[in-house]
Amino acid sequence: MRIIGGKYKSRRIQVPSNLKARPTTDFAKEGLFNVLNNLLDWEETTALDLFSGTGSIAFELISRGCPYVMSVEQNQNHFNFICMAQEKLGAKELFPVKADVLKFLQSLKQSFDFIFADPPYDLPAAGKIPEIIINKQLVKEGGFFVMEHSKKFNFSHLPHFKEERKYGNVHFSFFEF
Repeated sequence: MRIIGGKYKSRRIQVPSNLKARPTTDFAKEGLFNVLNNLLDWEETTALDLFSGTGSIAFELISRGCPYVMSVEQNQNHFNFICMAQEKLGAKELFPVKADVLKFLQSLKQSFDFIFADPPYDLPAAGKIPEIIINKQLVKEGGFFVMEHSKKFNFSHLPHFKEERKYGNVHFSFFEF
């Protein structure tokens, strides 16, 4: 895993072969952050990374200056890796949570400036995630939500939908609040 920008730029963290995550590609991650850099002031941004996997997006957010990033991952091996990488980087801004994301969202009372969700592409409930985030008002006014997904989803009918960007097989739907 490589961090592409910020204070940890070019840092590589070796991901164990037993992790089954599908990390966002560097190409897609660069495209995503090129867009977000024009929308968010990282030093003022609280963030939530859902289905965190290897923590790639969470660490990228911290590297760019986010003072508070919550990372939610259910898989024990992935969660352990995120905690190990956090310790290795000394990233005190990261708050890892081991939880089922859908159950976690139902109980969440906190709102964020930026939420990123990258559920497994084959997760049956993946299409419901934007609606849950919108209905529970989890994004602060002026904030953004980005959903990474496969081409089978189209969220353009939902409130707050701004645009969809494609980077190879990776699709990002952007929501603005």
